[in-house]
Parts: sequence; C-alpha cells; structure tokens
Amino acid sequence: MRSVGLKILKNKLSEYVRLAAAGETILVTDRDRVVAELGPPREGRSARLADAQLADAVRQGWLSPPLMVPEMPPPSAPVAPLREILAELDEDRGDR
Repeated sequence: MRSVGLKILKNKLSEYVRLAAAGETILVTDRDRVVAELGPPREGRSARLADAQLADAVRQGWLSPPLMVPEMPPPSAPVAPLREILAELDEDRGDR
C-alpha cells in the first residue's frame, strides 16, 4: 500500500489512477493525515459509469429496478410522416 501527499497526487494523478486500476490501494495524505483512499473499483462494479450510478441508486434505495423486463424493446412508430411534419413547419414559418 502506498501513500501520497495531495500536492504530489495532483501533479501525478494519472500515474496514481493507473496504479489503482491495476489493483493497488493508495492512501492520500494532507499534512501526514490520511484524508482519502484511492483504490480499484469494487468487485461487481460495472465498467460503464451510467451502469455503476444506476446500481448505486438501487443499492441506496432511491431507485427500484423494473418489476418486469420486456424481452424486446417496444416497436418504434413514426410520430407523423415526414411530408406532414415539413408542411407544418412551412405553415409555422408562414405565420411569422
């Protein structure tokens, strides 16, 4: 386990992040007092940020997972034909 002061960590952040990603835990100190730990992601943590944030929200209880997960996404249907949308745009522009 390594330790690093805030000033050195700031100057060499990418190096210490690489060490943490490789599995090492780094203690961050401020005036010889440990103020934080930098370490690898917990086991089971998703590599994608959005997935990890959703999993944390479910764990903390302020978001609940869906009760039923559909096998296929719902079919996407166009809102209106393109000609109709363009005609409405032309009408709106004519009103100005």
